[in-house]
Formats: sequence, structure tokens, C-alpha cells
Amino acid sequence: MIMSLLRHTKRSGAFRLVFGFLWGHWRLQPRVIAAIIGVISLSTLCEVLVPLYAGRLVDALAAAEGVPGEAARLAARATATEAFLMILGLGLGMVALRHAAFVGIVRLTLVMMSDIAQEAFARVQRFSSDWHANAFAGSTVRKISRGMWSLDLLNDTLLVALLPSVTVLAGAAVMLWLQWPVLGMVVAGGAVVFIGMTVALSIAYVAPAARLSNAWDTRVGGTLADAIGCNAVVKGFGAEAREEGRLARVLRKWNTRTRRTWMAATWSGTAQLFALLLLRTAIIGTGLILWWQGQATPGEVAYMLTTYFVVHGYLRDVGFHVHNLQRSVNDMQELAEIHATEVTIADKPGAVPAMVASGRIMFDAVRFHYAGHETPLYDGLSVAIAAGERVGLVGPSGSGKTTFVKLIQRLYDVTGGRVLVDGQDVRDVTQGSLRRQIAVVQQEPILFHRTLAENIAYARPDASRAEIERAARLANAEDFIARLPRGYATLVGERGVKLSGGERQRVAIARAFLADAPILILDEATSSLDSESEAQIQEAMERLMVGRTTLVIAHRLSTVRTLDRLLVFDRGRIAEEGTPEALLRLEGGIYRRLHARQSLDFA
Repeated sequence: MIMSLLRHTKRSGAFRLVFGFLWGHWRLQPRVIAAIIGVISLSTLCEVLVPLYAGRLVDALAAAEGVPGEAARLAARATATEAFLMILGLGLGMVALRHAAFVGIVRLTLVMMSDIAQEAFARVQRFSSDWHANAFAGSTVRKISRGMWSLDLLNDTLLVALLPSVTVLAGAAVMLWLQWPVLGMVVAGGAVVFIGMTVALSIAYVAPAARLSNAWDTRVGGTLADAIGCNAVVKGFGAEAREEGRLARVLRKWNTRTRRTWMAATWSGTAQLFALLLLRTAIIGTGLILWWQGQATPGEVAYMLTTYFVVHGYLRDVGFHVHNLQRSVNDMQELAEIHATEVTIADKPGAVPAMVASGRIMFDAVRFHYAGHETPLYDGLSVAIAAGERVGLVGPSGSGKTTFVKLIQRLYDVTGGRVLVDGQDVRDVTQGSLRRQIAVVQQEPILFHRTLAENIAYARPDASRAEIERAARLANAEDFIARLPRGYATLVGERGVKLSGGERQRVAIARAFLADAPILILDEATSSLDSESEAQIQEAMERLMVGRTTLVIAHRLSTVRTLDRLLVFDRGRIAEEGTPEALLRLEGGIYRRLHARQSLDFA
């Protein structure tokens, strides 16, 4: 009944998405699921049979009072004792079986929660750079954690709440119908109407409000993470009050949406209670009529009433369970959407590990354009970089320098042509193996909130302490690390906030030394440093470039004077190519103009 309504409602897209996601994980543990359903069904059967023996107990007591003679009283007492023992046995059986079911649910849910968190994390890590650029990290974390915990509620609701509720209602209706068809129809009809009304209210009335409040809940998490993650900027501009005001505006909207959701749930609950009152009146009235007509004994009326109280409790809980079902589906919807999002840059079937020895790079008639852009950035770009060659990428912002190195790393896929590394198309090899052959030192290096040793060893987790210290020494990082109270065991803070810019750069260079990759990408690492730090880092980078194919994204042209060749980009094409000295002699050249402008600015 519930699932039929869910399938046919026009708003059931979220249910289909979430239940498809849930079913995919249930199928991984079919025996546990089957055991839980079987045990829950048996425990429910125990509860359905209790009213039957309660009625027999009342009839036995009435017979003992109404029939003279010791033999009759002994027979009645035996019947009453048997009924009592059956009620006790059924109760104990229900308790034991319920406990076993919850043990199974604990095992099932913990495994599933771990699996979906691991799966979501793995999927998010493999999403494209564009996806991450357009997503709040705090919002993504909130979607995963909220969806993960909603699974606990969803499993409980489906397996140990709604399943026994529907079983009790169906069992009670059948047992009453077998003896009093009219009463069975009243119970069955009332239960169907009540459940249908509850589901309809939940889907058509409560769910839309809940989806909006969840969206604003995610916005709250994103706003908090954004401000806390950029706290240094907030403090730098004395903007604490401004950020508090921004959060207050988001919270006001969240408050409004959440209030609507909670009030919708309140009105839905009131309507369910009123419907239960009507059903109770109908069942008790029908039982009295059957007694007046002589079709039921006092014990059978007690059986009817006891059955009703069981049915009433389960029906009352059905409304609560359907509300929980809707809430858990809403909470899990965003996690299921992450699972359904396509990984746009994925390893092709049959991809092999990259075998990079010399580090030759070739762009063969490459065509590339960003999603949503009609005009391609590159259209037939061809260039070759020899093994061990040191090449500078020069040009104004937006000319295609950064995209060039991202295509080599396969952070984007070309839309035409090929990018080759040592003769291998980067689309034919696994991404992880390719990127392990490329060491990157970014302009703004990102460090984990872990120790200095762990950050340096991130390139090679199995590196020995001696190897870590050697890499730090080659990167000119050993002196500042030695001055820290805990040395290599110092925690660097979130994104390395406890270190200066120059110190972070040297840790990143040490990481690249430890990686010992044949290809090196340097995103101008000295553009925002003082002269002393720049000199130390420049010296470390010169040391790092030896024997490696090196690409330097150059913002400050003074850093490319010693490179073998420069590629001057302009609007996605290589406008000029040659040694720094040759390009400086080129009349009207882009590099000469950029160099003159920087020299004038410096002067």
C-alpha cells in the first residue's frame, strides 16, 4: 500500500532515487536482510496472537464464575492457566525475537553506514576540478554526514517499524474477518484509509516543505564552513560582524523554512489522531453491536478490544513511521544525488598503469573547451617537450597556461586530439598512476592539518625518517623545522595556516623531492614572498629541476631566465616560442612587451 502510493505520486522522484540507492546496498547483504525480516515477522506473529489468548482467558474466568461444581471450576482454571502461559510465552518470544532483530539491524546499519560514507568520499574525490570549484566543501561534508546518519533511521523505520506495523494490521484484520467478517472489514478498511491519508499528507504536504528546509540547512553548513575556513581574511578586514550578519540572514531563512516543515508535520499528526478517533469509535461500536446480537461472548469482546488496542498502537505509530520515512528520504536524497552524479573524468575500461621513464610530453592537434563555452580554448594545439627539458609557460591571465598543465595531469579531458606522455595517451592509463609520475608545486601550496613529517611524506607514505629529512634539507626547509618546538612532529594547522608562505612552499618542494617524479610542474612559487625566502626557494627549485622534464608557469618573468625554452600563450594558442634571449630580441613580441612592463613596474 505504502510503496504503491509512493510509486504513483508525482513527487516520488526522491523516493525512487533513495530507494534505488538503498536497494543497491541491501543486495550486498541478502542473508542479513532475510534473517531480520524473518525474525521480525515471527515476533509480530507473537503479538498478533496475544489478544486471542487474552479473550480465552476472560472466557475461562467468566465460566469459572458462572458454572457451579468443582470439576467445572478446575477445567476453567486449567484453561485460564493455559491461556496465561501462552500469553507469557508469546511475550517472552516477542522480546527475544525483537532483541535478535535489533542485533541484526545494528550489524547491518553499521556496515552500510561505513560503506556509503567510504563510497561517497571516494566518489567526491574523483569528481572533476570544476565540480569541486563549484561546491562548498562544508556543504558536501554535511550532505554526506546527514545522509549517512539518515540511513540508521531509514533502516529502523522500514525493517523494525513499518514492516511489523503492516504485518500486525494485516494479521489482525484477517483473524477478525475469519470470525466476524464485518469487523474484519472495518479494521482493514480503516487501516487502509488511515495509511493512505498518512502517506498522502507526508508526500504532498510535509515533503515539499522538508526539502526546502534541508536545502537551507545545507546553506547554513556551507556559510559556516566558508567563514571559518577564511577566518584569517575575516580578521584581516575586521569583518566579524559582517559575517555574523550574513549567517543571521541565512538562519532567518532557515528558521522560516524549518518552521513550515515542523508545523506541516504538526497539522499532519493532528489529522492522523482525529482519524484514529473515528476508527476507534467504529471498531468499539461494531463490537458492542455483535455482543448485543449474541454473536460474541464477553471474552470475545475482550479479544476484540485487545486486538483494537494493538491495532491502535501500531496505526498511531504508522503515522510517526511514515513521517520518519519521509524525513530520512529527504535527508538521504542529497547523498543519493552525489552517488548518481556521473564521474566525468574516469579511467576507461582496460586502462593500464602509466610507464613514465623519460618524461617526454606531446600535444597532438589538441582541441579543448570548457563546459558551457561555445568557443574552444585550444583548437589544434600541437607542441612537443623533450625529456629533461625545462620549459616556461608565459602569457597574460586566461591565455591557457594552467589548462595546459591540467590536461597533462588529466584533470580535464581533451575534446579532440591527444596528450601524450612518453608516447602514452593520458586517457589510456590510470589517473592515479599518471599523477604519481608528476610532482606539482603550487603557487599556494595546500597542507593537511597533520605533522610536518606526514605532509612531506604525502608523496611517499612509506618513506623513512632519513628520506624525509633529506628531502627537507634539499628544499632548504631543515633550518626552520629545527626551530619549531616539536620539529617534524609539529602540526601545521588547517591548510598549513601555522606556517608562513615561504615555509609552506619549502614543505611543498620537499614533498616534490620525495616524490622523485620524472615530470615536475612549478606554478610560480615565489610570486608573493620576501627576497630572502624567494632566494632560498629559487635555489631549492633549481636543485629540484635537475634531470626532470619541468614546466614552470611563470608570473614573474625574472624566474624563467635560466630555462631552456619559453612557450608564450595568447588566447589559447602558442604565439611565440624560443629561448628567453631570443624572445627578448623579437620586435613587437608579446614576451618582450610583458618583460618590459614588468621591468618598468619593478623600477
